[in-house]
Amino acid sequence: MTTYVALLRGINVGGKQRVPMETLREMLTGLGCGSVRTHLNSGNAVFTHPDADAEGLAAGLERVITRELGLTVSCLVRTEGELRRVIDGNPFAGKEVDPARFLVTFLSGPVDPAAVAGIDPAAYAPEEFALGEGVLYLHCALGIRDSKLAKRLTERRLGVVGTARNWNTVTKLAAMARG
Repeated sequence: MTTYVALLRGINVGGKQRVPMETLREMLTGLGCGSVRTHLNSGNAVFTHPDADAEGLAAGLERVITRELGLTVSCLVRTEGELRRVIDGNPFAGKEVDPARFLVTFLSGPVDPAAVAGIDPAAYAPEEFALGEGVLYLHCALGIRDSKLAKRLTERRLGVVGTARNWNTVTKLAAMARG
């Protein structure tokens, strides 16, 4: 049995794309998932499943959400081990970084490094970013809402779907996945 984390993109933000967490838990259970738990009200779920196909689980969840709620929601699913590697790969480890201003954007696929090659890091200091395996790390030192760098690192520029979580949420999900 593998432990997974599902990350739903853009739900329950500003009253749009409403997916109650109880409904999400029921949907995952209906897909054969066990030990389903959610975190916050923003589309984070931890569960077990005997299948070893994270992409298939994500696609199945997207289909159920569309069928039952009439919503189009992108879902990314990662194993507990993949989430642990995201934490271990933190490029800002050892620096004083406010975890509430540190985002990890989980990506649907690899990013061509040329997509970010033209971004001059010095022009955005003290903000900083780094590409990791399947993620983009973004430190918004002055706050996320007004981050100029976040406005440049869009899905359109990266060429993949992404959903961001702050560092506090990432580490909480990892702890939940560990059990």
